[in-house]
Amino acid sequence: MSVSRRGFLGGLGLAGAGVGVTVAAGCSKAEKATAAAPSSNTGTVPFHGAHQAGIATETQDSLAFAAFDLTTTSRSDLIDMLRTWTTAAAAITAGQPVLGDSASDQVPPADTGEAAGLPPNRLTITIGFGPSLFDGRFGLADRRPAALADLPALPGDDLNPDRSGGDIAIQACANDPQVAFHAMRNLNRLALGTASMRWSQLGFGKTASTSASQTTPRNLLGFKDGTRNIRGEDKSTMDSFVWVGKESDQEWLHGGSFLVARRIKMQIEAWDHDFLADQESVIGRHKVTGAPLTGAREFDGPDLKAKDSSRELVIGADAHIRLASRETNGGVQILRRGYSFTDGMDAQGQLDAGLFFLAYQKNPRQFITLQRRLGAHDALNEYISHTSSAVFVCPPGVRDSNGYWGETLFA
Repeated sequence: MSVSRRGFLGGLGLAGAGVGVTVAAGCSKAEKATAAAPSSNTGTVPFHGAHQAGIATETQDSLAFAAFDLTTTSRSDLIDMLRTWTTAAAAITAGQPVLGDSASDQVPPADTGEAAGLPPNRLTITIGFGPSLFDGRFGLADRRPAALADLPALPGDDLNPDRSGGDIAIQACANDPQVAFHAMRNLNRLALGTASMRWSQLGFGKTASTSASQTTPRNLLGFKDGTRNIRGEDKSTMDSFVWVGKESDQEWLHGGSFLVARRIKMQIEAWDHDFLADQESVIGRHKVTGAPLTGAREFDGPDLKAKDSSRELVIGADAHIRLASRETNGGVQILRRGYSFTDGMDAQGQLDAGLFFLAYQKNPRQFITLQRRLGAHDALNEYISHTSSAVFVCPPGVRDSNGYWGETLFA
């Protein structure tokens, strides 16, 4: 690879091996708060509530994400799977095993066992439904939100269709990678005969904070990422930009959100050979402190009008933070929950690593607005490419132990 001056693991690959497993879990009370302060890094996050956990929740350290395609055309089979998944997810997030009739040692165990003895580690499991779920197979065409459609072609796209799309998405986040993996592995097994995994991604480090109590993490470029992200405890901003409300054409979706997932590969080797001053110019921030080039501290607001002694903009016209700023995008904001990933080496012998971008918003147009500017003008484009893409609608939370994921959709 030519270097210009400016100019953890692979996919989950889980095999479905369950045989008629049933699940049961204890009940939890519904929670109305959009985000609760964590009791510890290893404790529990309530599963039941008005909104799904894993959106406003403080971002955890590890991710297991997968998209599934349905292998059935039976509406009742789909609902049965969602009920089974919901009960299993409620148990696993509470630190309990998937339970079933395991009186005989001549059948596979109900739980795969690799999380036995581990605390919940603030595990959350979040579900989303892709545009393809609303085709003619399940009688849901008239329930599709008008805002739910495959993303249009966007600047910077180099998409692999085999790692894009999907009928259903599952996002499992935890402060222990084995706990997150365990959740995804068991849901995959319980889907046998109804759904199969289409593609997956593991993430080993969060790249955005979603609470004022968290410090800002760094991405694989070495910069603090998500300094100006929405905070989950900021109810007014969450209601304005993340939670779907009465503006939706589908009442069943109130309290839900839209998820955009993008796998962004970074040209790590080229970036590592670039000058520090140029790296900082590309991002628009100082690398060590995270402060904007016009400030001294990380949380100083960027002065997008400031010019140097040569009358040049201090934060360049193509700097990442300028193009992503709400001040230059009509006030648009999104809630980011991305993770760093590495999948070994690519065909050219370079690191296959980067950012698995996850963003929640009340309408995918919010992401599209930002990406059209970034993809066309961002100086960072020299070092990144978007290799997978998907959009999902996430239903509201399950309010009590009698409900299930998507219950309002199928009502």
